[in-house]
Amino acid sequence: MHSARDKKISLKRPKPRNPLVAPAAQRKAGAHGKSSAAQRRADKMALQKTARDDLDRG
Repeated sequence: MHSARDKKISLKRPKPRNPLVAPAAQRKAGAHGKSSAAQRRADKMALQKTARDDLDRG
């Protein structure tokens, strides 16, 4: 009979990482900005505020 000590466990090795990916990802990173939808809404709100202020003055 075979005992538990005789059994070998084989683990799959992970694929090696691409060494060029990390520097490329770091170059792409930077300051976060507003999305185009958020920027468009901010512009629209600023325009409405300007129009509202002009009506109040005149």
